[in-house]
Amino acid sequence: MLGAGLEDCGKAFIDVTSMGVVAVSGQAASGKTTVARKLASKLNYRFVSIGELFRKIAVERNVSLVELHRIAESDFSIDKAVDEESIREARKGNVVIEGHLAAWLLRDLADVRIYLKADTKVRAQRLSARDGKPATEAISEIRIREESNRRRYLTIYGIDINDLSPFDLVIDTTYIDADQVVDLVYKYVYSVLQNKGSL
Repeated sequence: MLGAGLEDCGKAFIDVTSMGVVAVSGQAASGKTTVARKLASKLNYRFVSIGELFRKIAVERNVSLVELHRIAESDFSIDKAVDEESIREARKGNVVIEGHLAAWLLRDLADVRIYLKADTKVRAQRLSARDGKPATEAISEIRIREESNRRRYLTIYGIDINDLSPFDLVIDTTYIDADQVVDLVYKYVYSVLQNKGSL
């Protein structure tokens, strides 16, 4: 089973390195990509977006993001390829990895696991503004993607993405902008990494 192999890999990794790994997960349009990228810059870490890897596959296959989610529900090789890439990047250390499943997948690899969430309507407004689509379409896309993610990860790895117990820090970004979130996250992450000797 792939999940078990990744877990074993993570435990082996922890024993041999002190390089920092930060995993940022969260709801669609909660600000996780923006926050993770800015956090990586402040820490002088590499930035890896699992979401961007997934979008590249959609472009390569000439399908929409929503359609790729549907395809991935029966073709597990898509998620496995993307998730294995996140493991490889984490093993290199000194990295902020962003993705819907990143923190669960890297629970034994990451020094800090962060989850961002926000009100659905606010997230739809952000997605609408970012991608230039009607708010109603944005809400529909968010719901479809998140339900698809939930089903796939439960089936492939036995991971329930509604279980936030793996996270060290959970932030609701509904009423605060990205820079404020980055400031909050940076102070927390910096303290943790410093105390762990990973900086």
